[in-house]
Amino acid sequence: MTRADDAILEFLLNEGNHSIVSTPAVIEANIDYKISHVRTRLRKLDSAGLVEYYDEDRGLYQITDRGRAYLNGELEADELEPEP
Repeated sequence: MTRADDAILEFLLNEGNHSIVSTPAVIEANIDYKISHVRTRLRKLDSAGLVEYYDEDRGLYQITDRGRAYLNGELEADELEPEP
């Protein structure tokens, strides 16, 4: 897990409000990472089950319950599936 991963998950969680459904471009516009890095990390987060497609055709992602558990400290980084 990287700082970018945490930033992406926190953005999608939108703490205190409803979770956000977003494209990589909108995520990039709201956090301090380039679009190519956001896309790379989203693929890794998807592989680990922390995010999932809300609408794959439109490229919309959402945080999963597993992603929420990670942010809440209920799931440690070493418990995540290894990156391929």
